[in-house]
Amino acid sequence: MTTPEPQGGGTSQTPPPYPQPAGAPQQTFAPYPGAPLSPKRTSGLALAALLVGIGAFLVGLVPVFGAIVGAVAIVLAVLALRKQQPKGLAVTGLVFGIVAALSSIGVAAGIGAVVSGSESTQQSAVVAESPEPTAAAEAEAEAEAEEPSEATKPSEAAAEPAEEESESTEAAPEKPATPVEYASALTKAESYSEMMHMSKAGLYDQLTSEYGEQFSPEAAQYAIDTIKADWNANALAKAKDYQANMSMSPAAIHDQLVSEYGEKFTPAEADFAIAHLND
Repeated sequence: MTTPEPQGGGTSQTPPPYPQPAGAPQQTFAPYPGAPLSPKRTSGLALAALLVGIGAFLVGLVPVFGAIVGAVAIVLAVLALRKQQPKGLAVTGLVFGIVAALSSIGVAAGIGAVVSGSESTQQSAVVAESPEPTAAAEAEAEAEAEEPSEATKPSEAAAEPAEEESESTEAAPEKPATPVEYASALTKAESYSEMMHMSKAGLYDQLTSEYGEQFSPEAAQYAIDTIKADWNANALAKAKDYQANMSMSPAAIHDQLVSEYGEKFTPAEADFAIAHLND
């Protein structure tokens, strides 16, 4: 089939489009079925990271708590970045979280250093105030004990019986003063014995433990030797506590009283407590 030639020998031209009136709204077309939709980027995690980061920054000077909140902000920011959420919000929350965590850790470390330093200063002051008796002081006390007092020196006109009596009345040696550390250990030992009903071995361990009172072994032994405590009564009080509060059997109470990981009473003291448990 042949296309008819236009008359007049000219070429065919496409007619111009229909003109639209001025000011008329342009017609929009909905996408065809199955066309891909542009994904919407959510910002929930990024916004949460920013808000938590700001909160962590405000409480960053609080020990431990600031570090925990900062860690939460860091985790939320990392998740937001991995999910390609708004980078500005996530990075800001990440920076706030890191600053808060470092500030909180630094404050906690500083407080720990100050506390440990004050404890060591107090211990050194106690040691400085409680010197051990020196050899020079003991020698001086012995020299004073050997010299007779003016009142006991025999006179020229005294008889031999008077001389013997004066020699027998020589001044007795002075007892050296108790060091401050020894007296403090004794006070602590009396408090533990009266309030906690501890055994002799348990009391010594508590006085010398690095997690307890941290007294020297000599001071602790002085306190154990000097304290006036009824160890049988302490064992009985401990046994009644176990029976009333933990409902333990007599055999189990006996084992707990003599155990090296328990109360450390002697077998005789534990037997006394079990024998009088129901008195």
